Amino acid sequence: MTTAPAPEDTGTMEPLLLRDDADGIATLILNRPAARNALSVDLMTALQDAFAAIAVDDTVKVVVLAANGPAFCAGHDLKEVRANPGRAFYEALFQQCSNLMLSIVRLPKPVIAKVQGMATAAGCQLVATCDLAVATEHARFATPGVNIGLFCSTPMVALSRNVGRKTAMEMLLTGRPITAVEAKAAGLVNAVVPDAAALDAAVTELATGIASKSPLTLAIGKEAFHRQLDMPLADAYAYASDVMTTNMLAHDAEEGIDAFLEKREPHWAGE
Repeated sequence: MTTAPAPEDTGTMEPLLLRDDADGIATLILNRPAARNALSVDLMTALQDAFAAIAVDDTVKVVVLAANGPAFCAGHDLKEVRANPGRAFYEALFQQCSNLMLSIVRLPKPVIAKVQGMATAAGCQLVATCDLAVATEHARFATPGVNIGLFCSTPMVALSRNVGRKTAMEMLLTGRPITAVEAKAAGLVNAVVPDAAALDAAVTELATGIASKSPLTLAIGKEAFHRQLDMPLADAYAYASDVMTTNMLAHDAEEGIDAFLEKREPHWAGE
């Protein structure tokens, strides 16, 4: 295991974020288990730095976002928030969080959330922002800010782009946690598995399968997916047609088609 260049938790002297690379898959591990992996300013900075490094690392094809401890992520660090009252800190905090989420969306590599426990508020936002998500049946998802007088407005952005409006509003207005099975039915996660061992196996299988594809094609597809979502239908088709035309001119598309016709494995060049 390699450790990302992240600050240390002063309470434990452990790195806030761990990174483990193998077979084209970079696993980033939130490492504040005693704080339920709450997103402190330093942890968000470490995540942003890691995503920035991965963006230009050609050895990485897929990213897995995981967490140590019983919780995936409890959202923002409320102790840190209350220790820094004032508009300036709040504005900087939520802008940093928004920038972190955008860095995941803009990363030219798929990101899979590996959820072993509770994901609440900005933690639920992290799951919703990732391209894919796999959870154990013990995982729970919630946007409970309303319970403490703070509507989960920024988590709402990612949540409402993943699940139906009625489901999103119920979660936001009631703060009620939903089960992993409910989250799958709502479209927040892709798969639910029984335990940690099954989670490891499912995420490895999913990530390995994606890592075997052309990295250029994955980058083109991820960007196109997010860009076309908010376009009018005709504009989306025009944009997607242009993307496919450009994609067809790439070496990897030619290689992939030839390999299919010749019944052999493709050899991706990433160009």
